[in-house]
Amino acid sequence: MKKIGYTTGVYDMFHVGHLNLLRRAKLECDYLIVGITTDELCISHKKKIPIIPFNERMDIVEAISFVDEVVPQSNYNKIEAWETYRFDKMFVGDDWKGTEKWKKIESNFHELGVEIVYFPYTTQTSSSKLREALDKISMM
Repeated sequence: MKKIGYTTGVYDMFHVGHLNLLRRAKLECDYLIVGITTDELCISHKKKIPIIPFNERMDIVEAISFVDEVVPQSNYNKIEAWETYRFDKMFVGDDWKGTEKWKKIESNFHELGVEIVYFPYTTQTSSSKLREALDKISMM
């Protein structure tokens, strides 16, 4: 039986941490679906405009050989995503592990037979750190 995996992210300023998460996710499933956060959702939730526009972020992730499908993420409702894509595993950064939000999501998905798999967060490289560096450069 084919195992479907699902993960989401902004994937702004694509870096090795993003690549490693997607590579590891593909090792855990047969078919990997990646949700790319829309510019509108990012602006409304994070109060930040992505540096790389949505369509370009979609193109970048779609070009990765071990990503099977790229879809827009226009809201954070994970159950709605499951109803659409029927994934067996969801991949998340371990910076979310143990939070109230993800404990609830884990419980809801457990009832649906979906496994939540946490991957280590790449501390040495992140979009936030890249954004900070760009901000410092632009102030010079």
